Amino acid sequence: MADAKQEMSADNSTVLQNANAHTQPNNPLSRKLNKILETRLDNDKEMLEALKALSVFFTDNSLRTRRNLRGDIERRSLSINEDFARIFKDVKEALESVNEDVQAMSLCSEEMTNRLKAAKEQTQDLIVKTNKLQGENHRLELRAQVAQAFLAKFQLSNEEMARLRGDRDAPITEDFFKALSRVKRIHEDVKVLLRTNQQTAGLEIMEQMAVLQETSYEQLYRWAQNECRGLTQESCDICPVLAQAMEALQDRPVLYKYTLDEFGTARRCAVVRGFIDALTRGGLGGTPRPIEMHSHDPMRYVGDMLAWLHQATASEKEHLQALLKQVTLPAVEENLQEVVGHITEGVCRPLKVRIEQVIVAEPGAVLLYKLSNLLKFYHHTISSIIGTSVASLLITIEEMHILSKKMFFNSLSLHASRLMDKVELPPVDLGPTASLTQTLSLLREVLASHDSSVVPLDARQADFAQVLSCILDPLLQLCTVSASNLGTADMATYMVNSLYVMKTTLALFEFTDKRLEMLEFQIDAHLDTLINEQASYVLTRAGLSYIYSCVQQHSAEQGPLSLLPSMESSSVKAAMVQFDRYLSSPDTLVMPQLNFLLSAAIKEQIFRQSTNLVCRAYGEVYAALSSPANSYKDPENLLPRSPQQVQTLLS
Repeated sequence: MADAKQEMSADNSTVLQNANAHTQPNNPLSRKLNKILETRLDNDKEMLEALKALSVFFTDNSLRTRRNLRGDIERRSLSINEDFARIFKDVKEALESVNEDVQAMSLCSEEMTNRLKAAKEQTQDLIVKTNKLQGENHRLELRAQVAQAFLAKFQLSNEEMARLRGDRDAPITEDFFKALSRVKRIHEDVKVLLRTNQQTAGLEIMEQMAVLQETSYEQLYRWAQNECRGLTQESCDICPVLAQAMEALQDRPVLYKYTLDEFGTARRCAVVRGFIDALTRGGLGGTPRPIEMHSHDPMRYVGDMLAWLHQATASEKEHLQALLKQVTLPAVEENLQEVVGHITEGVCRPLKVRIEQVIVAEPGAVLLYKLSNLLKFYHHTISSIIGTSVASLLITIEEMHILSKKMFFNSLSLHASRLMDKVELPPVDLGPTASLTQTLSLLREVLASHDSSVVPLDARQADFAQVLSCILDPLLQLCTVSASNLGTADMATYMVNSLYVMKTTLALFEFTDKRLEMLEFQIDAHLDTLINEQASYVLTRAGLSYIYSCVQQHSAEQGPLSLLPSMESSSVKAAMVQFDRYLSSPDTLVMPQLNFLLSAAIKEQIFRQSTNLVCRAYGEVYAALSSPANSYKDPENLLPRSPQQVQTLLS
């Protein structure tokens, strides 16, 4: 190929040379050559493709081959055309076969179309009927779905009916309450039908559900009643199904009330049996011991019985709360209080008989008062559990509290009347009598038990005034009657000692302020008497009594004091000498009754205030004798000490 291109280039150069040598503008060959020379093979794709095809079989670039090139190309073209004709013949035969098949298929399709047209003409009525039946079937399916949905909403399934209409002795399970809840829901939902044109169906369904409800509630009531009857053990466990049954029965108040009554009756028997066992048999294995074994100790005996009842009441309330925990009635708290009161009612009679035996046995005022406080405490405690004061148990405890309190005050009144029947004379030492000491000891025990009692503060304070009145008032009267035959000083000393003992006894306890003030006032009154008696005793023994009385009774109309009998200077001077001896040792002039005083503070108070009276009396005497109107000569020698000096010496 390269040799051909070189030869062609050489020929071209030769031709160009010849063309230049013989330039002929209109020569056709020249124009062709110029056209060829002007052609750019790079842009002529057809030429390039032709040359590429030529290079396949034109391998030898010689003169002979160039001369035979045209023939070779024509032969090659002929060969290619023959191959194409042969191949196209096969294609033509295949297409003819396909055409025959298509013609056959066309004939068959046309035949089928004709047959279908004939069949369609024959089955047109059947198709119309089929379409109509299909539409009717669709409508029936919709109605069936609606009916199924209606039955599902307003009717129970067979399983639910079987649960609600089980045997009499069949146990109640969770499925029963689900079915019952569905019945109630259907009964409520069916009311919607009554507001539509389906009133007949609604009424029938409502009646059916109402009958089924009543049957189910009756069966539930019988089961709950049997369950409650079995709760007669001392400790009972409330199963969740029973609590759920009470929740369901609250829609039927009569059945709900009957079931509660059945529960209360069963638990009442259990509590009574448990109380009697606790009294006579004790606990399992003998621990704790029977309560009756402590009947010799009234406080423990009554306390153990009340403590057992307190625990039993709390337990029964817990059982009831577990039973009614799902009930939503507004009066559930009242039901609870009523049933607890009914349960504990059975123990009232045995409790009352035993406490009455203890109280009537008159164990003593202190013990009666302790029992009264104990009963008051448990009445307050148990009432906080039951929540009402009309329960029989609380009424019984309150009656026993009133009885014990009445017996207590009767005992105090009897004690006081015995004291007044036989008044005891004051002892020689003017101290409290034995009956007074005994009564104060009783009062101290009562007040000590009162302070340690566990009843509320306001209740204790209310009882306190009555207790003090029953004891203190007779004591004060006793002391007054007992001291009525004594002298002034002896009576005052005896009364001060008695009142002081009462005061020291009351001072240890609360709520005694008013009584202490009253006793303090009475002590002060008797102290005034003792102070005056001590001052008179000192003035008499010191020689100033006559002079002081003359000074007090003297008036100006009587003339000077010095002219009165026994008031001359010598008598006065002798009295002053005797008074000086008193000033040198004032402790020697003390009334014997003051040594019997129980309180050193009171004795010191009497001595101090009586000394003040003596100083005041000396001051009056000194002023009178120093006055020129009384005509005493040289009063300074007659009265060597001034009132201030005397005050200093005696203080």
